[in-house]
Amino acid sequence: MALHIIGMPISYGASKKGSNLGPDKFRELKVEDLLREMNFDVCDLGNIEVAEVNDDHIYRCDQKLKFYDVVVDANTKLAFKVYDSISSGNFPLVLGGDHSLGIGSIAGVSKQYKNLGVVWIDAHGDLNTRETSETGNIHGMPLAASIGKGPDKLVNLFEHRIKVKDENVVHIAGRDLDPGEVALIDNSKINAFKMDKVYEYGIEKVMEESISYLKERVDAVHVSFDIDSIDSSYVPGTGTPVRNGLTIEEAKKVLIALASSGLMVSLDLVELNPELDDNNKTADLYIELIRCIFENYSSNINNQLMLG
Repeated sequence: MALHIIGMPISYGASKKGSNLGPDKFRELKVEDLLREMNFDVCDLGNIEVAEVNDDHIYRCDQKLKFYDVVVDANTKLAFKVYDSISSGNFPLVLGGDHSLGIGSIAGVSKQYKNLGVVWIDAHGDLNTRETSETGNIHGMPLAASIGKGPDKLVNLFEHRIKVKDENVVHIAGRDLDPGEVALIDNSKINAFKMDKVYEYGIEKVMEESISYLKERVDAVHVSFDIDSIDSSYVPGTGTPVRNGLTIEEAKKVLIALASSGLMVSLDLVELNPELDDNNKTADLYIELIRCIFENYSSNINNQLMLG
């Protein structure tokens, strides 16, 4: 069993270019060496091929959804790659890339684990549909698509089915939600811990409740972490930063709790934009978070993931 690095160099789901450079920035900062130093068996599977198109392609396939066909094609490839990894007993670590990649990663993992749980850590809901989106940016839609809400090609990507039950979703750190996303949460069984609840409960209680909730319901958990869940003062290198988010220490507690829960079987790390970063401040923080995650990673099959 190995930890599989999968790069998803996509920015077509977002409003700003540059997140496509994220996977290679992780590599430049020697993420594979870091993981090997922690005695993990690591295999870098390279980058998913993402079509290169110019800006006049933006509404070629849909009058509202930007780069619809490009996002669908890249995510379909990602879903196949993730499924190949996890069905062979490995751990897919997907490095982005904008958060539209969550459609493909969840599709791939959920073919292996039909009763999958998802923890989505993000300043934004990512719960828009074609009707509710104010921008047409697909990186605002992946969680909605995964629970069966949204355009057909997103909802039924890879397999014609809902990928995760809404009651198996925990959303943490939301604070910049569109009206349609609020309505979807209110009319679903998503367990949402927006930042007001984080302030009220404390992050330790949020994570204790989240993990207890999931352990009663799911067979495994996919974690999708957006760096903009952290307060914008700490993370200049992301496309849609938002104030009043998690502190760095709170983000570490979230990720350590999930890593040590025994539930996590796959992980997305998304929305690093090196073009917007300040002297690698955000990229270096991401490397620090990766260290925290995998220093604390445990599962029922942990000994198979580690060398020796």
